[in-house]
Amino acid sequence: SSSGMKIPNCTVIRCRAAVAWAVGKPLSVEEVEVAPPKAGEVRIKIVATGICRTDDHVLEGCFPNVDFPVIPGHEGAGIVESVGEGVTTVKPGDKVIPIPLPHCGECSFCLNPESNYCLKSHFSESQNLLPDKTSRFTCKGKQIHHFLWVSTFAEYTVIPEYAVAKIDAAAPLDKVCLLGCGFSTGYGAAINTAKVKPGSTCAVFGLGGVGLSVVMGCKAAGASRIFAVDINKDKFAKAKELGATDCINPRDFKKPIQEVLTEMTGHGVDYSFEVIGQADTMIAALASCNMSTGVCVMIGEPASGSMIPIDPVLLLCGRTWKGTVLGGWKMKDSMPKLVSSYLEKKFNSDLLITHTLPIAKVNEGFELLRAGKR
Repeated sequence: SSSGMKIPNCTVIRCRAAVAWAVGKPLSVEEVEVAPPKAGEVRIKIVATGICRTDDHVLEGCFPNVDFPVIPGHEGAGIVESVGEGVTTVKPGDKVIPIPLPHCGECSFCLNPESNYCLKSHFSESQNLLPDKTSRFTCKGKQIHHFLWVSTFAEYTVIPEYAVAKIDAAAPLDKVCLLGCGFSTGYGAAINTAKVKPGSTCAVFGLGGVGLSVVMGCKAAGASRIFAVDINKDKFAKAKELGATDCINPRDFKKPIQEVLTEMTGHGVDYSFEVIGQADTMIAALASCNMSTGVCVMIGEPASGSMIPIDPVLLLCGRTWKGTVLGGWKMKDSMPKLVSSYLEKKFNSDLLITHTLPIAKVNEGFELLRAGKR
């Protein structure tokens, strides 16, 4: 109204969403009801979403603490449709990116400038329901769970305000949706987590979208040699285009890949990145960086409950083995800056996009992912 009062939007929206009814089943595109946002929440029209390997882990049942039925998807971009009471950082019509790692702004991690974690994250507190422990999604009379609070495989979704970042109105949503997870994770792993130095050597294991983003980050940081490692040689041309200097297929060698890399570099690379999520490649990546100042960053997600046997001697002389979540960015603050950098052509994440499909073909998208075609 013209007096400036906010009239709450009480309407339920009916729209399409890709629902995972049970582990191991394909997604089912259904009509769902999306309730209006409650206090502190934002209802968003999702314009575009990426498919990330993590969503595939959800469908396979190897991502921890997910309740079914669920609407997956966590790499999206959209436009605010309505806001609940007390929301101040976004308004209807704003372009936004939902962030799968929230920023409550109050916990000890949010208050620590060196951390990008938040105690409201799924790894501390399940995000299958919104903070008031209820869902905004129903389908065929059943409550449907949220995923990481974002659920971008729905045409409309409801998200807590502290998991939404407002971005530049000029941003093309079908391109910047990748910044919600995949691109930012890989690029930030090199820039923020490893802090790759100019003139250094790097090895990247796994050349999917996130691995290729690591290659871009290493190049932007000024690495002199970037080894791109994958058993799918179809990935090599894109890796070279993005900055890899050497492409290596472990199947072309009789000896373990860590020995190959160590011989090619003298003592191992300065920085290695594992972007697959398997025990053997994690050990190989760790052993590929040099024994004293080498840094290995674990980005790939192993199946929950898996264990990795490692020889402690690998770490004895000073090697560092570390993890990263969403590339170390404090997402609520960093997302608008990343989008601005994209608009200024500081990086070209568009090169990661291989296919564009309508939501009705979401299962086809997962088939392409599993076949290594994206």
